[in-house]
Amino acid sequence: MKSKYIIPIIASSLMILSSCDDNLMEWGKDPEHGEVTGAELPLALVEKISRYEPLKNYSDFSLGNGIGISLYMNDANYRKIVNENFDEVTPGYEMKHGAMVNSKGEIDFASVDAFIAATKSAGLKVFGHTLIWHSNQNASYLNSIIAPTVIPGSSGTNVLDLTPIKSGTFTGWARNNPGKGIATVANAGLTSTSPAIQLESSASSSAAYNLQLTSPNIPIVDGHNYEISFYIKSDVTGKGRISFNASLANQYPYKDWFSTGGTWTEAFATTSSWQQVKIKLAPGDFKAGSTSFQFNLDLGYLPNVTYLIDANTLAVVDLDAVTGPVNLVSNGTFNSGITGWSKANGATDALSAAGASDAYEGSGAMKVVNATSDAGNQWKTQIQTTFTSALVAGKSYTISYMIRSEAAGSVRCSTTPSDVASYQGDQATATSWKQIEWKITAKGGETGFGFDLGGAAGTYYIDNVLVTDGAATGGGATAPVTIEKTDAEKTKIISDAMTDWISKMMTHYKTSVFSWDVVNEPMKEDGTLRNGTEGDTASDYFSWVKYLGKDYAVTAFKLARQYGNETDKLFINDYNLESRLDKCDGLIEYVKYIEEKGAKIDGIGTQMHIGLTTEKDKIVQMFQKLAATGKLIKISELDIRLGTATPTVAQQASQAEMYQYVIDMYKKYIPAAQKYGITIWGVSDNSKEHEYWLPNESPNLWDANYVRKHAYKGAADGLAGKDVSLGFSGELQKP
Repeated sequence: MKSKYIIPIIASSLMILSSCDDNLMEWGKDPEHGEVTGAELPLALVEKISRYEPLKNYSDFSLGNGIGISLYMNDANYRKIVNENFDEVTPGYEMKHGAMVNSKGEIDFASVDAFIAATKSAGLKVFGHTLIWHSNQNASYLNSIIAPTVIPGSSGTNVLDLTPIKSGTFTGWARNNPGKGIATVANAGLTSTSPAIQLESSASSSAAYNLQLTSPNIPIVDGHNYEISFYIKSDVTGKGRISFNASLANQYPYKDWFSTGGTWTEAFATTSSWQQVKIKLAPGDFKAGSTSFQFNLDLGYLPNVTYLIDANTLAVVDLDAVTGPVNLVSNGTFNSGITGWSKANGATDALSAAGASDAYEGSGAMKVVNATSDAGNQWKTQIQTTFTSALVAGKSYTISYMIRSEAAGSVRCSTTPSDVASYQGDQATATSWKQIEWKITAKGGETGFGFDLGGAAGTYYIDNVLVTDGAATGGGATAPVTIEKTDAEKTKIISDAMTDWISKMMTHYKTSVFSWDVVNEPMKEDGTLRNGTEGDTASDYFSWVKYLGKDYAVTAFKLARQYGNETDKLFINDYNLESRLDKCDGLIEYVKYIEEKGAKIDGIGTQMHIGLTTEKDKIVQMFQKLAATGKLIKISELDIRLGTATPTVAQQASQAEMYQYVIDMYKKYIPAAQKYGITIWGVSDNSKEHEYWLPNESPNLWDANYVRKHAYKGAADGLAGKDVSLGFSGELQKP
């Protein structure tokens, strides 16, 4: 053998992975042995590892990898490793509720669809991860749909005198066709203390006017626009309209009653939920010479329906009347953008305009993003405007605004310039709209004010900013009404949201994804079920169990089975089962409970994010317990931490041994029919993979430069059930 075949292998960090037994012999002749052949030379560890085949070649079950979609789609080296070494991939984040659901509850499938198409062409399966979890949820959306309903006040001063309605006398009103009855009922309105008008149609009711309440005469100011509005609901599906007396040219107008965007009809439909009816009258709607008008509430279309109209919200407003104080801020509604407002401090993208869907009312709001919490330095994210005229010393002013945040937050106001500045105390914000007032006595010369939002990181929406010279805050004839949802209403809403999410995911991916983590991390460390009171305040945290109870997982598995394929493999998944055997026992008992309630679970996933100090005997006990369930068992997120991004040779050797041990024990204690497979969580130690997960660590099989580590050999030997390198020739290979 000629020495030209002895070629050193330059392989990044793997060069350090040789041991004293693996050093190449000095080339030469042993007089008692004869010529030394290349096959007899000890093989360097780095050379051994380089000769291993792709990992999946050594496995007789599904070998998976937890990956990032963006890295897979955009990094060729990363993608090549995944395609060559694994049978299945699990997106680490991108298939979760928080990644796919927007602020309106809509699901964006585009990026996952592209990913699935790419992996399919590479011959990879995709494991769905994860449908129901408490983290990585669009918590802002989910909290918003159960947040209190905030009912804006009417658009101006109410022309109607509601005293006869609230007292039940109906003086000045005409109950022309009362049906079964028209009366005032206490505490039946939008809030627990507001009265309602109750109107009941008769058993023979069939025409709109069969149940009719007519208003008093309302004076008309020539050239003015008017608005009639109220909130209404019914015990069963109902139908109604507003009609008018002869003062209007069209007494029975077709309208888009709920302002939903385009369906003009004779009448509106009612349900058991409160909804607003609003109709506007322009000067041209009135006949020439009319000095007053009357409107009719016509609810007689359908028999045996009981309607409730909130008495506090029944209003007729002269939209052109002089109402309330003058606003010292030129743009407080943001209906046409955020002109007049500017960022004094904060990130480049801190200030932007929000659309109607994020507004308190109208077509827009102001959006402010504060990236970093800095209590005591609220000014670090600061949005300011100028007053239409400077404030006068000694005079009282009121600043009021509506605000909400996507998570719990904090706001204060401050006036400018700094030499005459006043500062509001910190005000808590939440996911529901809140009206905040700040009354000040001017020092004199204040030319503007701003919102200081640097105290708590988050996204804020601000609307209806009003600065007045006195205590009045405007806001219409009535202040905003906040209606809390009942526990039963919240349960129904969140149940519907779960159904919508799971049904759409399973239906959309019915022909491309056949295995799913349906419920992730349901247990606390002591083996009891999480109950939603664990106190996690992360912005992406939402506890389904808090609103749906212990059976939330029952519902989730039933929905996944209903909308997916009967043969789909559905898993429940949790972590620390190897370190907390009581947690493992609790998960197994919960699986039994779920199935007793009629749902079917195919498998249990044990994540196994472990380290070198994880107790090996507990790993064995965990596998024994899981095997005894008879379920498919999957190691779902295996990685082995070393506590450093620059491990020693000894640490890497120990990591390789632990990878091999875990795989050996899985193969030993999990019967063949129950082995779903093993998923290694992550590809490499490259910092791009560890921005959010285990930063400054080295838990994977490839190093930061995508070179195989000692751990690769440990995993491969475990999968193969032997030291694969023992079969290698000692002769080094040409590069």
